[in-house]
Amino acid sequence: MNYKGSCHCGRVAFEVEGDLAEVIDCNCSICARKGALLWGVPGAQFRLLTPEDNLSTYRFNKEAIGHQFCATCGIHPYASGQDANGDSFVMVNVRCLEGVDPASLTVQPYDGRAV
Repeated sequence: MNYKGSCHCGRVAFEVEGDLAEVIDCNCSICARKGALLWGVPGAQFRLLTPEDNLSTYRFNKEAIGHQFCATCGIHPYASGQDANGDSFVMVNVRCLEGVDPASLTVQPYDGRAV
């Protein structure tokens, strides 16, 4: 299925393709503060529809994941990085997807504090 998503002001918009049924609730220091519910997809299934200049990126700890957020409204719609094999992935904040009810999804806790 194809999903559309954006930040609050719309300066960051994207599409993502995949089967959304389960999300991750990460307890790391940044995800816990953002309140994000994350859906991981291969990078090829994600397409940014707006200029990258509309984004800011925050990296911390091992700096392996770029936590993207809108430079205007501050919403964090996704994060991106590479796995151990060098393949790109995107962690989409499902709270930023149109027409998705997060309460209808299976939520798996992830202990990001231990990583």
